[in-house]
Amino acid sequence: MNFWEVIFGDGRWRFLWHGLEVTLVLTTLSLILGVMIGLIVASMRTSTMMPLRRVSWLPARLRNGNPARLLGQLYVDIIRGTPLLVQLLIMYYVVFGSYTFMPKLFVAAIAFGINSGAYIAEIIRSGIEGVDRGQMEAARSLGFSRFQAMRLVIMPQALRMSLPSLINEFIALLKETSVVGWIGLNDIMRGADNIRFQTATAFQSLVAAAVLYLALTTLFTGVASRVERRLDRD
Repeated sequence: MNFWEVIFGDGRWRFLWHGLEVTLVLTTLSLILGVMIGLIVASMRTSTMMPLRRVSWLPARLRNGNPARLLGQLYVDIIRGTPLLVQLLIMYYVVFGSYTFMPKLFVAAIAFGINSGAYIAEIIRSGIEGVDRGQMEAARSLGFSRFQAMRLVIMPQALRMSLPSLINEFIALLKETSVVGWIGLNDIMRGADNIRFQTATAFQSLVAAAVLYLALTTLFTGVASRVERRLDRD
């Protein structure tokens, strides 16, 4: 069987088309959740608050500690130190194992979003720390609170500086969704597997899946590069 017969014979292209829809929706939901988590954790990792400073009976080491920064570091270490597939399976079989009504797509989006949030947090944190400290001092001298200075002055500059690394993380997330077939979700790779099972051929279906991933990453990279150039001009 040639490539055309394998992919388009008996309407088998629909497996890849439906897989493409699932992959795009899953990536979008995971990105939204990952960015939200990343912003929160990055703020925790760069926090200077010491809420236990006035508790006199605590040891000095604890009084001068920063719980928010510690929790943020713990989250990043755990998520980055364990495989994504293990996190996905734990989320599906353990966390939501008793909630059979929960759609697999949402379970996968939560798992991927939590995983991506750790990497996005570190990217944004490095961007925040790359902004000159005088920016914060200038904003505070103008009457901004620390939250206002972070939101209006520091964070926009940090996000712009972090944009190339964020683009790489988004592309990596798109490709990492290929493991979602482990919980039975019909993404691009599962669609390629369905074609392979029906035709007993591996090369054509896998090449078709690779071409789809390449087209998506190329399109994503082009759009992101255009946004980056626009920001540079602004």
